[in-house]
This record gives sequence, C-alpha cells and structure tokens, in this order.
Amino acid sequence: MPRRFRLTRRFPVAMTEDGYRRLRAFAQEAGLDEGEALSFLFENWTSVIDHDTLTHRLRLFNAELEDRKR
Repeated sequence: MPRRFRLTRRFPVAMTEDGYRRLRAFAQEAGLDEGEALSFLFENWTSVIDHDTLTHRLRLFNAELEDRKR
C-alpha cells in the first residue's frame, strides 16, 4: 500500500531567481507543485544526483557565492 503524501514541514527558503525558475520548470514538467518537486528530489537524492558532478558544481557555487551576495 502506498504511503500517504503528507507535507509535514514548512520552512522559509531563500533561492536565487535562476534556482527558483529551474525549480518551477522542473515542477511543471513533472506535474507537481514546487513543494512536491522539492520533496521528490530530496526523498530520491541518491538516485537523481551524480555525486561527481554535484561535488564539482558545489565547489564552483561556493567559489562564486560571496560575489553573488553583493
């Protein structure tokens, strides 16, 4: 029997415009709302993320973060 989908946590999230735009596009393509799309991504993290690519992209993001905050 499938688990009931319950949204049990709400939290304020700060996102870049580009990140939010991509989240909305992904959610629309998948037929989900933004919260459901985030839940899907994090519940299935290990199967949807390429660890090597993630590590590389995270390094790039962190290197640019201070400049992007200005």
